[in-house]
Amino acid sequence: MPRLIGVDIPNDKRLEIALTYLFGVGRTTALKICADLTLDPGLKARDLSEEQLTTLAGYIQKEYTVEGNLRRELASNVNRLRDIGCYRGMRHRRGLPVRGQRTRTNARGRKGAKKTVAGKKSVKGMK
Repeated sequence: MPRLIGVDIPNDKRLEIALTYLFGVGRTTALKICADLTLDPGLKARDLSEEQLTTLAGYIQKEYTVEGNLRRELASNVNRLRDIGCYRGMRHRRGLPVRGQRTRTNARGRKGAKKTVAGKKSVKGMK
């Protein structure tokens, strides 16, 4: 498996797909990188030479924010929102949806597993 910017990219995938294993690189960006470096997007990752791998890694690091730097940047953006105490920061802090979604139903992915609260006693139980 070729290693690119600290990430193992799969041997058997086409280059345009293999590049998407890098955090911050999607299909469009991968195709743009291939076009800029005149690499065939259909080329298998295992067929890349060492020279091509080094030019690819250098170009990606110079032109794009990817992997650790991008993760750090995103985390610092969220921390800034939390620190200034804005609405979005409060939602991040409480683990609730940030972009205006409803929470009465749904939002389970953001809120976590359902926490059952003891309900009212039934009429039959009161007698």
